Amino acid sequence: MKEILGVVLGGGKGSRLFPLTLIRSKPAVPLGGKYRLIDIPISNCINSGVNRIFVLTQYNSESLNRHINQTYRFGLFSQGFVDILAAEQTPESAHWYQGTADAVRQCLRHLLTYSPKYILILSGDHLYRMDYSALFRRHIECGADVSLCVIPVDTTEASELGILKMEKSGRISEFCEKPDRPDLIESLKVDVDTWQKAGVTSDRPLMASMGIYVFNVEALVEVLKGEPMMDFGRDIIPYSLSRYNVSGYIFNGYWEDIGTIRAFYRANLDLTAEEPKFNFYDSQAPIYSHPRFLPPNRIQKCELRRSIVSEGCEIEDSVISESVVGIRSIIRKGSELSQTLMLGADYYEESERGRIPLGVGKGSVIRGAILDKNARIGANVKIVNSRQLRDFDGENYFVRDGIVIVPKNGVIEDGTEI
Repeated sequence: MKEILGVVLGGGKGSRLFPLTLIRSKPAVPLGGKYRLIDIPISNCINSGVNRIFVLTQYNSESLNRHINQTYRFGLFSQGFVDILAAEQTPESAHWYQGTADAVRQCLRHLLTYSPKYILILSGDHLYRMDYSALFRRHIECGADVSLCVIPVDTTEASELGILKMEKSGRISEFCEKPDRPDLIESLKVDVDTWQKAGVTSDRPLMASMGIYVFNVEALVEVLKGEPMMDFGRDIIPYSLSRYNVSGYIFNGYWEDIGTIRAFYRANLDLTAEEPKFNFYDSQAPIYSHPRFLPPNRIQKCELRRSIVSEGCEIEDSVISESVVGIRSIIRKGSELSQTLMLGADYYEESERGRIPLGVGKGSVIRGAILDKNARIGANVKIVNSRQLRDFDGENYFVRDGIVIVPKNGVIEDGTEI
């Protein structure tokens, strides 16, 4: 594993996660009450023995850069690191990253300084737990030049993913990025009986790329220095099929692309289930994040049902059900939160007269919503999407996929009904 260099792609504008990406990049979006999306791939790397990691950043990257700098510090006598490679203009290129492959191409001279034998390329907006050492063993056994992680999916997900066909040997023979024609999707279905042990069923008859790639460094350099291809899924992988040994590694665990508001909301709420699909409580493969040294929660006369409450919170005489309450959250007397993600706050504040304080005010009712960090919800507010809006931009709030979102630092005045 010492021959591997990890590269995490910081993503572009993240328009599908707007307004959570209004002033931050996708990997910096909070997750599960106390983590950020970037913590998932970095933790998977560390737990797998990959301890030389670069994060490629460009768009709205300040909070992501700060989180990485404050969180991932290896010992003085370790060769491990998590470093940021920010987009830069050079004599060779005056352009910002034009896609996932172009981002790696522009950073290639920095990556090659460490003389890696393999480069592991990861996305920063997926939720899963994986031991990458098993992936590398398979990569070496197959004599592959390129390996992709593969997972069975249903036909409704095809238009958002790279769909592929694989031979019994593991070699990938076909690849189509985000197919949108029904006849094309139908032609990419695989034989259920052949791939049943891999998790393929009649309900999940397609194989999709998880956006996790392993390249032999020679193959990566060759393909990036050839034709000016910009994206791995759209350009590099289809181009490589006839030129390199491109192999698939089938993953049977939980994996979720949380690049949309609906997927992000659903994945967070699932953490409150009795048996969540993703388990943060795995002591053998922990998810790391920034240690904050917050005080314990103070909860008075409350009813909590199937919810997660992170550290440093104050909740008084309220009902919380099927919700995730983030760090430093304040929920005042008589409030009700149901199926709500409250992402918490970056700081505590002294009360200021004449100003709506951080957190949720007295007597407020919030259902099916996302309250981003440092949101200020006044007293007797109702956020229930009473007009059944699907997509809407309001004053200090947004609706996406029927979910009401109060953006970071947003303020909702006393008595407002949404």
